[in-house]
Amino acid sequence: MKILLAGAAGVIGRRLVPLLVAAGHEVVGTTRSPEKNQLLQQMGATPVIVDAFDRTGVATTMREVQPDVVIHQLTDLSAWDLAANSRIRKDGTRNLVDAAREAGVQHFITQSIAWAYAPGNGPADETVPLDTEAPEPRRGTVEGVQVLEQATAELERGIVLRYGLFYGPGTWYAPGGSVAEQVQQGQVPANQGITSFLHVDDAARATLLALDWPAGIYNIVDDEPAPGTSWLPVYAATLHAPEPPVSTEHPRAARGALNTRARQLLHWQPLYPTWREGFVAQAQ
Repeated sequence: MKILLAGAAGVIGRRLVPLLVAAGHEVVGTTRSPEKNQLLQQMGATPVIVDAFDRTGVATTMREVQPDVVIHQLTDLSAWDLAANSRIRKDGTRNLVDAAREAGVQHFITQSIAWAYAPGNGPADETVPLDTEAPEPRRGTVEGVQVLEQATAELERGIVLRYGLFYGPGTWYAPGGSVAEQVQQGQVPANQGITSFLHVDDAARATLLALDWPAGIYNIVDDEPAPGTSWLPVYAATLHAPEPPVSTEHPRAARGALNTRARQLLHWQPLYPTWREGFVAQAQ
């Protein structure tokens, strides 16, 4: 298939492009940074410079490429700017979806998140509503997710992948990443909030497999949602960091998610079934 991968030079894109190429697909990768052209070419993709907020540019690119499928991996989190990332989810997705529809493309795979669910007891499956009544700043994040997912559903074969919290190479949790540095400085408390993690290799692999999945929403998370009091001491130990402080707080966003649908319906199996194996692997 001919695939237009939006955000091809991002954390997931860099791991996804080689998988797509190895599977025999033709990949056109978008980036807004000309200096990333060479990287995309080395991975086997054809680079295209376009800004997701340039509605005309996105439409022109879509018409010229005429892809069989669009994979949306755009984010804007380099500066921890949640408002900028919500804008990508709203305006960037709108531009991509409208351009796809205009070009006759109905197969669309979108990156979403698995920690936007409404509060409740136990980890959430895909039937749980989004937390649209959350206070700010969480409400802005959830609204961005809602707009992104609704836009994707406009297409005949719109697939939403609600990824868990990323760790692995190039992420905040990788050794040398921003979260890793905070943990090494003892600035991150272990609380009661539940987190569902996902190694970036599992995110990329699930996205490749999703090319053959039916339309719908899928939690792509590992098998062990866990409170911070369980996972953070293990993570800190892999960094040779001090034992983290303990807090009784339970953040609203920290409910965790279940991967039952992807595992049972689609037979998806993560390479790193839990963060326990994954944290050790990323430290090696």
